[in-house]
Amino acid sequence: MKKIDKEEYQKRLDKITELFAGMVAHADELSTRRCPYKNRFDECTARFGCRNQRKPRPGAELLMCGGDDKLDYRNAWEVEAGEGAFIETGE
Repeated sequence: MKKIDKEEYQKRLDKITELFAGMVAHADELSTRRCPYKNRFDECTARFGCRNQRKPRPGAELLMCGGDDKLDYRNAWEVEAGEGAFIETGE
C-alpha cells in the first residue's frame, strides 16, 4: 500500500478549505437578504409560519415565498416564545 505524503495531504486540505471558505462567505452574505427556506423555484420549504408565505402554484405542494429578497427575513418568521427563543422587542 502506498504511504501518504503528509505535505501533499496538507496541500489538498488547504485547497479544499480555500474552496469552501469562498462558498461559506457567499452563503453568509446571501443570508442577510434571502430567506434560507426559499428554494430555487421561489417556494417556501419552512415547516413553520412566515408572513411571506403565499398560496401555492396550481398543482404544487409547497407555498410560494412572497418575499422580494431586499429585506432581512429573519424577523418574518413566526415562532412561539419558549426556552431558548429570542423575541425581538424593538427596544
